Amino acid sequence: MKKNSCLILLITFSVSLFAQQNTNKPEREEWFMDLGFGMFIHWSLDSQLGAVISHSMVGADEVYLQKFINELPKTFNPKKFDPDEWAVLAKLAGMKYVVFTTKHHSGFCMWDTKTTSFNVMRTPFARDVVREIFDAFRKYDIAIGIYFSPDDLHYFYENNLPVTRAPKPLETPVGDKGMMDLNKSQLNELLTNYGKIDIVFFDGYPGGLNEYVWSIDPDIVVTRGEMETPEQTLPNQPLPGPWEACFTMGTDWQYKPTNDPHKTGTEIINMLIETRAKGGNLLLNVGPKPDGEIQIEQEALLREISLWNMANSESIHNIRPWAITQSDEMWFTQSKDGKTIYAFVQGGDNWKYGTRKELFFNNIKGTDNTRVSILGYDSQLIEYRPDVDAKIYFEIQPHGLKVSALNGQRFYTNNRWPNPIVLKIENAEYQK
Repeated sequence: MKKNSCLILLITFSVSLFAQQNTNKPEREEWFMDLGFGMFIHWSLDSQLGAVISHSMVGADEVYLQKFINELPKTFNPKKFDPDEWAVLAKLAGMKYVVFTTKHHSGFCMWDTKTTSFNVMRTPFARDVVREIFDAFRKYDIAIGIYFSPDDLHYFYENNLPVTRAPKPLETPVGDKGMMDLNKSQLNELLTNYGKIDIVFFDGYPGGLNEYVWSIDPDIVVTRGEMETPEQTLPNQPLPGPWEACFTMGTDWQYKPTNDPHKTGTEIINMLIETRAKGGNLLLNVGPKPDGEIQIEQEALLREISLWNMANSESIHNIRPWAITQSDEMWFTQSKDGKTIYAFVQGGDNWKYGTRKELFFNNIKGTDNTRVSILGYDSQLIEYRPDVDAKIYFEIQPHGLKVSALNGQRFYTNNRWPNPIVLKIENAEYQK
């Protein structure tokens, strides 16, 4: 009898282990891959200093840490904070989800938490930033994601542990029960008090926190901590399954007022195209100023991306990589049903406004039902030039598809739009 009881307990324990979710749901990963483009927001109380977010605490002396923990919160008061403006910019740019730094490595919480006094409610601002951001972005049907650091430098300091991002084995959420309990309490607040949370980004070893968030909501997609999330670089080849590239517009994640050259809009758009052609999502970062505004350089870039998105959004959302990612300096994606190919052709001096371009696709086999068009442009006319034939022509040849098209959509007054033009090729096939 005793032997049978042990066997029953063993079977029950084994079943419970297999029943526990230990990865993202496949259908939710597909949903995530459809989104394609998201807004990353790095913002905390040390934006006032223009410093790298949180990391200035590592290696700091006692005086600096005392000022950071006790004095810096007393001056955080972003009077121009308007998350609705952030959300509108994201919506226009084609961003389908947002990931906000609810708690970065410093341990400072940007919501009304009951777990620590080191939080935004103990500042002159005294408003629940997380709630306001999530409410604003939901208004524009943007999925909600939380960035959360399992490491907590404030916890290290309060418990007389080394204030470092490379802690000893026992100084992690796995090895320190107090820190694990703190993280779980904070995640429970975020996942139960702020509406539906779609995405969680763990910046640090989660050590079981993945399973904890899935126990609260099995539909949550864990990105970092569960999938590849390269920073400031793209893989040479497509990666299997979902992945997410994280990029800054300038050189830093949080607001950096000095020595911070930004990428051009064309560089960012090309980066988005390459990421999607390789099957990944692009999580593009903004670092709001300490007063709550998005800095003008980043707003300008988002508006350039918005203009490109206005014409070309269908080529980067709800798509998958095509049989080839790139050929002759062109990138490719395809619709999920495989019936449409999108070819990204470089603009600017490579294809000037008002000029016709001959393109040959030796990897595309046309059919009787093939159609070719330019996203955002109906190829019927060009402004102020009624004598110009603006129609798009294509010819199915034995070794590929030949296309003749005019770049005729006017985006800038000086007619010097530098960004890619997208050809939509329907009912065609891949040929080797």
